[in-house]
Amino acid sequence: MAEAHGATAVSATTGGGTATGTRLLEVEGLTSAYGPVRALDGVSLSAEAGRITAVLGANGAGKTTLLRTISGLVRPVAGRVLLDGADITKAPVEAMVAKGMAHVPEGRGVIAELTVDENLRVGALFRGKVAKSEYDRIYDLFPRIAERRNNHAHTLSGGERQMLVIGRALLAKPRILLLDEPSLGLAPRIVAQIFGLLRQLVDSEGLSVLLVEQNARSALSVADVGVVLNLGRVVVTDSASALMGDEDLRHAYLGF
Repeated sequence: MAEAHGATAVSATTGGGTATGTRLLEVEGLTSAYGPVRALDGVSLSAEAGRITAVLGANGAGKTTLLRTISGLVRPVAGRVLLDGADITKAPVEAMVAKGMAHVPEGRGVIAELTVDENLRVGALFRGKVAKSEYDRIYDLFPRIAERRNNHAHTLSGGERQMLVIGRALLAKPRILLLDEPSLGLAPRIVAQIFGLLRQLVDSEGLSVLLVEQNARSALSVADVGVVLNLGRVVVTDSASALMGDEDLRHAYLGF
């Protein structure tokens, strides 16, 4: 079984010009609680620039709470969060996007009464005027929602909604994208399409992704690094390939 340690950083440059191996996001001793129940218990991890870091574990492991604490939706009892070396632990939630972080929560939270196009424009509101070419780029990435740009969001399928919320987050031009269970309830073909696109964005544009997933097999197939949580604690951190090849660990914590 892999040991609990940080994966070795490998210096390289992505197609987007971002040097990998740089710790863009750092979490140090993060503890969060809901009343008397500790959901996170001293969690430490890092997400490198230009890479996909997958956070894995069973239901109740603390994965969603981790993302919510990083993005400021939950205030930690202890520990801190650093983005590009700056302490953002106490930053207001609304300031996180301006600081370069976009969080796509579980549940595909589209605004049902708005059209696809209007939903996308919500993602860029804080930026002011946004060029048409930036919206066109999102539609190029997600042709399925391009076909339905004038439809109301409540008419979309689950996969189309997931594409829409990811596209909306990308319009904020994040340095790091926090994604919570993007595969939940989707057909394997749609999951493969979405994960393939994430890999493309990381490799070609230097996007950094912190991906929370219960579908460990799919997540590890596109991730660079995996972090396994169990009962609010980090069990192991290693390369995705090492975790995929560790049969004992997979059976004990990842369910495959």
